[in-house]
Amino acid sequence: MGTFSGYRCTLCGAEYPPRQPIYTCPADGGNLNVLLDLRQVRRQLGADQLPLEGEPSLWRYLPLLPVDDPGGRGTALRLAGWTPVLEPVRLAAELGLRRLWVKDESRNPSASFKDRASAVLMARARQIKAEVVVTASTGNAGAALACMAAALGSKAVIFAPRQAPPAKVAQLLVFGATVLLVDGNYDDAIELSLQASTAFGWYCRNTGYNPFTAEGKKTAAFEIWDWRRRLSPDFELSQLKLFVPVGDGNIISGIHKGFKDLQALGWIAAPPQLIGVQAEGSAAIANAYLRQTEQIAPVQAHTIADSISVDLPRDGVRAVRAAVQTGGRYVLVSDAEILAGIAQLGKAGVFAEPAGAAAYAGLVKARREGWIGSDDPVLVLNTGSGLKDVRAAMQAVKEAPIIEPSLAALKRMIQSTNLHDTT
Repeated sequence: MGTFSGYRCTLCGAEYPPRQPIYTCPADGGNLNVLLDLRQVRRQLGADQLPLEGEPSLWRYLPLLPVDDPGGRGTALRLAGWTPVLEPVRLAAELGLRRLWVKDESRNPSASFKDRASAVLMARARQIKAEVVVTASTGNAGAALACMAAALGSKAVIFAPRQAPPAKVAQLLVFGATVLLVDGNYDDAIELSLQASTAFGWYCRNTGYNPFTAEGKKTAAFEIWDWRRRLSPDFELSQLKLFVPVGDGNIISGIHKGFKDLQALGWIAAPPQLIGVQAEGSAAIANAYLRQTEQIAPVQAHTIADSISVDLPRDGVRAVRAAVQTGGRYVLVSDAEILAGIAQLGKAGVFAEPAGAAAYAGLVKARREGWIGSDDPVLVLNTGSGLKDVRAAMQAVKEAPIIEPSLAALKRMIQSTNLHDTT
């Protein structure tokens, strides 16, 4: 493991020793960054000397993580991360791009990016002997926690809004978590989970609250760096435009943290440009970015992309900085554009949930507005499987026709429609 040396507040810069549990800065409530002794890592390793090089999961980067090896071999815990980077040639041609890739996080054990955070978080929970881990979730974070807790035989309690997609709630239950549906929205579920954590001493996993969630999510940056150096495409990592869907802000801030760690190690010169994509109906972070401020004003979130539907983002400051400090930006997309993104990614064999499709919709809008050029290398992050929200997927495509079981009926259908137009 990397040498975990403490925490530093995002806002005031105060540092704290590595005691547990500690979530946010006691002085001002700011998010805490986990500190590692990267000088020791640099002395022990080189960019081509990762000791777990053959490990096909995020645990190949254990020397860069603030946790011990959690065990769990042969379980879902050891399968988190190391997701594929796809090259959708057809979509690239449609967009007029020479270099386009999609990193497909739906291949994680519970089918979303959140498995990264939950795997590392459960490793920390085991380290500090936490008996119960609690979180609030619209579905993905909860499913990831339930999956990783099941792998280690630990107890998980999950508060989800009662309107969470049924497929996501089903995952929580099947993985054996204690699930409580809150008669309110995501922010209501967060508040109740925080109260429960304090009242019962449960270890809280909440996104953008527990510092170790970003440590799990930063592993995607390590994989992107690994992918770039192995394939040796004809561009520098700093030229890459990375489109990331943003809700609470913890994914983009975690990825930013990963690239900063690599830069501090001297393994990269500069990070990619991080481009955050928010739904128009849930744009608290993008609004702050566009106002050129770090003051995050709450919104009344409403979007089909439930995974990024947040009234008051819990990691907004770091999410704004992720774009500003990498020369990136924020872009807003409508629900109609998100639904179109689901259908378009489907043509490339990627079944994306609305949040993941939002990232692609952001790219489409960027090309339409002309600030992504045809020669720009672009990577889109799909954060979860479309099976998470089948209701949204069905809104993105035409219904399948119903015909009689006869060749005559099939011929009539062929004559009345263009059989090759199935979108």
